[in-house]
Amino acid sequence: MKAKPAELIISLAVLALGIAVAVGTAQLPSAGGYARIGPNVAPAVVAGGLLLLGFWLVYEALSGGWRNPVNDDPKARGEHEFTAGAFIWVSAGLFAQILLIHRAGFVLAQAALFACVARGFGSAKIARDFAIGLLLGLSVFLFFVKFLNVNLPAGWL
Repeated sequence: MKAKPAELIISLAVLALGIAVAVGTAQLPSAGGYARIGPNVAPAVVAGGLLLLGFWLVYEALSGGWRNPVNDDPKARGEHEFTAGAFIWVSAGLFAQILLIHRAGFVLAQAALFACVARGFGSAKIARDFAIGLLLGLSVFLFFVKFLNVNLPAGWL
């Protein structure tokens, strides 16, 4: 069986990425500090994984194609159709969080995000969702501020 060009190109690209990361990792200093682990350890692990994956994909592409390909039909994969309304609500929640976090504070920004995401996932009870988001946001805020000593924007509260 002949290799599919797209599979071979992607396989070679992963292999090339692994080689590039390995070359970049070789240029990092290896001197470790207290733990004797230098800044090149994590990139070396990533490079090794990419090289292993790249060689495996090239082997599969040249020996009959990738095994167990994913079905092209979203319904066969169990996926739902794209819903523009849900996308808009979740995006609005993210933008609201960005706009509110430094003005209104972490807790209110998280409450707005939670309410918008819940609405995007089909909830019609926006006040209840905002209240739940408020409680969750307050819990996370108190955990970070009181226990972890991480400063989060307090805002109006």
